[in-house]
Amino acid sequence: MAQPLAGLLPTGGLRRGSTVSVGGSTSLVLALLGEATQEGSWAAIAGLPLLGAVAAAELGVALDRLALVPDPGGEVLAVVSALIDGFDLVVLGAAVARGIQPQLARRLAGRARNRGSVLLAMSGWPGADLELRVPHRRWQGVTDDGFGNLKFREVVVTSRGRGAAARPQTVAIQLPGPRGAIAAGGLPAG
Repeated sequence: MAQPLAGLLPTGGLRRGSTVSVGGSTSLVLALLGEATQEGSWAAIAGLPLLGAVAAAELGVALDRLALVPDPGGEVLAVVSALIDGFDLVVLGAAVARGIQPQLARRLAGRARNRGSVLLAMSGWPGADLELRVPHRRWQGVTDDGFGNLKFREVVVTSRGRGAAARPQTVAIQLPGPRGAIAAGGLPAG
């Protein structure tokens, strides 16, 4: 895992069989997928119909290791279950994740645990092993009077969870950084 993100994750990376709730940043999800797909993992994203493949690629996602299911339709449970069975990482868009009842969420989390997949929900997820949030962000490059070019975005990411992730962590990163990829940030982390 990239150094700026490794400090947020209790094992320095995404742990197989875990559920992760990510709030406030699609870019953070793409950065996590970028790391994993570059290392050979396969990923699927369900319920993000407006996701841009160019943005994913710029954040390091290996597009040849990514499957997109823009709308899982009425059979969400069957679709997500099949994705968990076949992919290392499965991302659920916020609308899909919020539409899953807590009892079904526990079943899907158990399935991910048994299959060794990582389930990333882009909203709250009951009993998530790890929660990542982006409470603060600011763009660099535009002056106060609205002129200039966007250069990069600085964000503060917080993590908290269960077990080894019980101690909250906060990291400032550039997402995307000046060259498009993730970089260490300059915002105060606390």
